Amino acid sequence: MSVETLCACTTLRRATRMVTAAYDAALAPAGLRVTQFSVLRTLERLGPLPVSRLAAEAALDRSTMGRNLDPLERRGLVQVEVGKRDQRERVAHLTPAGTAAIEAALPYWGAAQQRVTELIQITDIGTLADRLDGLRSA
Repeated sequence: MSVETLCACTTLRRATRMVTAAYDAALAPAGLRVTQFSVLRTLERLGPLPVSRLAAEAALDRSTMGRNLDPLERRGLVQVEVGKRDQRERVAHLTPAGTAAIEAALPYWGAAQQRVTELIQITDIGTLADRLDGLRSA
């Protein structure tokens, strides 16, 4: 396909689906999908967060974040509570079981990370992400 007919959106969506599938397959033995793993890692890194802020950190809309939190909460990996200052707010907390799930999944995530970064240099991935951040203001 020529550069003139290559659709950036279609190509990037295809690449994203392939990368997601690779991470999901790698994390399957740990019982997590990459989106769930990412949510757990974000809570580990930032601490308890309102669901709307957690969604923003994960680049998801709030309803999608809710659908990702539900199975994690049922498994006891996160706990979602009513906010202390605002009763309308829901705040997600990582539980000790969630921390253990991260630890169990890290070797699988690491294998997927190595596989992907053997194909694409991590610096190139960072450069692409930085450049695409410019689309946020467009």
